[in-house]
Order: sequence, then structure tokens, then C-alpha cells
Amino acid sequence: MQGIKENRLAKEKSPYLLQHKNNPVDWYSWGEEAFERAKKEDKPILLSIGYSTCHWCHVMEKESFEDEEVANILNKSFISIKVDREERPDIDSVYMNVCQIMTGAGGWPLNILLTPDKKPFYAGTYFPKHSRYGMIGFTELITNVSNMWNKDREKLLSKSNEIVDYMHSMNKHTEKNLLDNETINKAYNQFTNDFDSKYGGFSRAPKFPTPHNLLFLMKYYHFNKEKKALTMCLDTLKSMYKGGIYDHIGGGFSRYSTDEKWLVPHFEKMLYDNALLIIAYTDAYLITKDNLYKEIVHSIIQYIKRDMTSKEGGFYSAEDADSEGVEGKFYIWSYNEIISVLGNEQGELFNKHYGITRKGNFEGLNIPNLIENDLEDIVQNKELKDSLNSSIEKLFNYRKDRVHPHKDDKIITSWNGLIIAALAYAGRVLENKSYIDMAINSVEFIISNLIRKDGRLYIRYREKEAKNLGILDDYAYLIWGLIELYESTFEIKYLEKAIELNSDMINLFEDKENGGFFLYGNDSEQLIIRPKESYDGAMPSGNSIAAYNLLRLSRMTGNNELNNKLNNLIDAFSHNVFNSPRYFSFLMMVLLYNTGESKDIVIVGERNNELDNFINKINSMFSSYLTLILNNDEIVKLNKELESKIAINDKPTIYICENFSCKEPINDINKALHEIEY
Repeated sequence: MQGIKENRLAKEKSPYLLQHKNNPVDWYSWGEEAFERAKKEDKPILLSIGYSTCHWCHVMEKESFEDEEVANILNKSFISIKVDREERPDIDSVYMNVCQIMTGAGGWPLNILLTPDKKPFYAGTYFPKHSRYGMIGFTELITNVSNMWNKDREKLLSKSNEIVDYMHSMNKHTEKNLLDNETINKAYNQFTNDFDSKYGGFSRAPKFPTPHNLLFLMKYYHFNKEKKALTMCLDTLKSMYKGGIYDHIGGGFSRYSTDEKWLVPHFEKMLYDNALLIIAYTDAYLITKDNLYKEIVHSIIQYIKRDMTSKEGGFYSAEDADSEGVEGKFYIWSYNEIISVLGNEQGELFNKHYGITRKGNFEGLNIPNLIENDLEDIVQNKELKDSLNSSIEKLFNYRKDRVHPHKDDKIITSWNGLIIAALAYAGRVLENKSYIDMAINSVEFIISNLIRKDGRLYIRYREKEAKNLGILDDYAYLIWGLIELYESTFEIKYLEKAIELNSDMINLFEDKENGGFFLYGNDSEQLIIRPKESYDGAMPSGNSIAAYNLLRLSRMTGNNELNNKLNNLIDAFSHNVFNSPRYFSFLMMVLLYNTGESKDIVIVGERNNELDNFINKINSMFSSYLTLILNNDEIVKLNKELESKIAINDKPTIYICENFSCKEPINDINKALHEIEY
């Protein structure tokens, strides 16, 4: 920006840090230079954490960080550090935990005040510039803290030591509880108690998609024949689709809804939400064979392909809620604007069905939605459906000329792992090779750009730069994606890479004393605490995904040591899980597979039309099978136990293993399908 002085952040690659490069605040990125200066000048530190598509981060920047008065106070009395939470999830996790301990809540922007040795003494999220509505203003806060630092510092230091000591005591919790079928049933009952029977979902506003909750409930339905579990899922999936949280014009889902109806979204779109929703809607299609769910999967993937895919094959992180400085401006419509694009007859028909009124449903304008419609009425009326689809196409082409929201174009390894898993899974279920090809391209991109020569993963890639040592999530999510890709292609290289990375993950992150995995590696920067995360929040925790991988890889390779590590992991978090298992829903799904009658399938035979047809039929079932292996010389090198599983009568042969034993080999494909389904 000509005429405006740039600060140190101008040298960074992070889109979030670059958004702050023209602030008058003398920002540092996280690093020793900042901490050494804080020690030398004897100043406290403002640590401000956010991400580039965060609406309230933008608001606080405009109100405070672009303000000369605020900048003067910070530059005189503090050392100020900006962190992109998506580039340094380890830092974000540690200090978000601080905020939750100190305030009972969290969110972004996350603002922490630290001593020069990184110990926190004050935490909060968004602050207005000046105090209002009982909320302390940022100007008042930093002025008060500066005075306390100079006049009553011991109180701040005592507070910081108290917080760090408490975090260490929580991290050393070793009490264990038995997690079994009763725990799984408790999780289900907690979901039942929290379910919104009118609009779906399991909380009051704001409502988050949290797709792994639905994945658990659909598996619970299958294992326990509990129809209500399925009903809750399908009602939620339909309500989310009908609401404004789904972009009816361009596809894809926003991060959350601000109201109970799923009408008004927080308009930012995240790669990870859409990846997990692909899996949830694919499962719903598998169970119901309702084409609506398949169409939703297709629309999400089309959005990802069109708007979130780099030329090299990696997937971008997110799209902002704001455009032209206004939240949701890209996505909202006036009644007359719709009429002007579609004409009177088609426009009025669209407005009637998509809730578009002259009064509006969002700040005088409209978020298209189907909340007041019965979806069956649209699905069964071909003429109506065709007209609405034609309208959507016209509106999409018209909307393309608007100013688009900012796109965070960094490529994050963990989130790419999620979308790889989703695309590989949806591709094989829906028999769509193009989805699988998208997953393959992303894997090839990661292998070429996000793995160091010695095999160490990085967190992110942007503008030809890979940066920051990968955390547990990067390994766990990518391993999941590789396992799914193996089952979708039966190319052994993906399974080999999954096994290799899983071994690296164990070496880098395992808590050998207490079980489970630390968030960051033993070769990474050591922060004030080394956390182990188990809570399944907006995304499943790295430990929950690692547990799923350990279970599957132990079955696929016959390596029982992996199963032992799984059991140690479950024990490690059992105390946290025991009373509130519904907040660990992905781990509950793993427990369901581990304690239920899950099946492992080994297929022996040369690939031909008959065998491919059989594989497609297996993939079209929502069953309790956990792993699917095509037995050949390559995989026998990974699992010697497979040598004994040979073709019988020179025909394709299926081995179904359950409860640590295999049934008689089956040549009759229809009989095998029946055994797998039930």
C-alpha cells in the first residue's frame, strides 16, 4: 500500500499476518527475536492469535490495531506478536486452553498477555477499543496492565505461575475408567437428550455442523438397530441443507449457524467442515439410497473443485465471511435483484420457494433457504425442480461478477488429509473416479511439497514455501486419507506410506509413559506445556483419528503392537471421556468398532469385471466392515498372515474375519455379500 509504512509482517507468507502488515502496531511474528527484546526492555507481551477468514479478527483490527492511539500504547509498553492459528496450531492450542481456564470460554481473535518467558497472566478474545456493555475496552485493558506491570508486577507474575502450574497438574492426570458398551450407550443417550427435534442439531444457537457426531450416530444405528439414532442424523442433515448455512447458489457449507434454524450462517467456509460433511452425507446416502444426499455430496465436491483447488492439486484452507468489508455481502440478495436476474415468472417462483421477501431475513436482504419447504414436494415435482435448478445456474453466473470474499490460499497438510479421506471414500461409494483422482492429486502434492527430505511433515505450504513442523493432526489426518485411498484404489503405495507415517507419528508424538499422543513432536519447539488433545470439537482430535488409524492398520497389517497402543490411548483419555462421552464422538465411533462385531474383508483373485462388481457392491453397503484388503504378493510383504488366504477352486475368494477369527472362505459372491451385510 503506497505511502503506508509496512511492519515486519510484510516479510511473512501467512495471509493472516500479511493482513496486518500495514498496522501501525510494531508487530513481530512468533520467534526468539520478540522474546529477547521483551526480556531486554523488560516489557510484557501481547500475543494476538487469529486467522485470515475470521470476521471478529477483522473487526478488532479495524477498531484497535489500525488505530494510532492503541498502537502508541502497545509500541511504548508491550512487545506485540501476531500468530496465524492455522500455521501454529500448537501455540493456539496451548493459549486457547489458557483462555478457557481463565474465562470459561474461547474463540478468535485470541488475545493473551504474557511475561517475557511466555507465561500467561491475562486472556480474552475480542475487545472493543473502548469499554461498553460491561466489556472492558482494549485501550483501558492495556493501559491498566502497563501500569500494573510497572507498579504491582508481583501480582501478575504470581498469576502467571499459578496458571502454568495448574495446566501442568491437569496434563499429568492419570486416573483411568473402563470405557465399554455402557459408555457408548451413554454417549448416545446424551445426544438424545440434547437433540433439537424441531430443527435438528444438538445444541442451541450457535449451531455447528460437527459431522463426526453424525458419523458416530449412524454407526450406532447400524450396530444397535436403534432407529432414533438414524432419525436424529437425517433430520439434522436435511435441516442443515435446507438452511442458509448451505450455499444454495454455489454449494458448500459455512462454518456455523448463528440461529437455531440454521438460517443465518457465519458466512466463512472452511475446508475441514466440508470434508467431514462429504463423509456424513455419503453415509446418509449409503443407508437410505436417497439421491438427495448424493446430490449434496456432489455439490460440495463441485464447490471444492471449482473454488478451493490449487493448480498443483492441493486444497486451499478457507473463504472469508466478508467481502467489501461487509459480512455475507457476496451471498445475500434483495427481492428485486432476483426478479431482475430471472424475470418475473421464474423470479417469483424462486423467491417463493427460497424464502426471498421484500422485508428480508438478514439485515434487510435475503439468505436463500428452503426452511419452510418440504423437500419431497420439490424432489417429486420434476418441472419445479428443473425450474429452480435453472434459476440457481443463472444466479450463480450473475453472482460470479460480485467482489468475491478473500480466499486463504495456504495449503494445510492436516485439512488436506481430511479432504483426501472424504474424496477417496465418496469416490468409491458413488463410483466416481474423478473424486478419487482429486484425492490422488492432493497426496502427490503433499509428497512433493510438504515432506522434508528425511520424511518429516510440514504444517503448511504457500508461495513455494513449506513451513513449521507437522503436529499430530497433520500425521493422523493424512494417514486416514491414505488408508481410504488404498481401499479406493488397492494401490499398495498408499498403504505403505500410511504405515511409514504412522511409525513416524509414534516416534515423534507418543506419550510412552501414559499412552496417547502429544500435540507437537519431540523435535519441535517446546512451549510452556506439551498438551495431549482428546476433545472432538469442530474437528475430531488428532488422538481420535490416530486411534481409528491404529485400529485399522493393526487389522490390515496383523501388527498387534498397534492394537496395544490403541488400548493405551483409550486408557489415557478414559477419565476425560467417562462422564461426557458425547463430546468425544469420533473416539466413541472407534470404540464402537473395537467392541462391536466389526468385520475385516480379504479378497483374493485377479481383478476382473466380476471381482470389480463385487467390490462395488461391498462399497455400496453401509455395513460394519472396518477394513477391505485385496490380497496379493505386495500386501503379503506387509502382513505375512495373508499368505494362508489363497484362492479356492481357482475362483475369486472372500475371507470375512470377525472377533479375531476368520470364517470359511467363500466363492459364492452373493453369499459373501449377505455375510458382510449382516
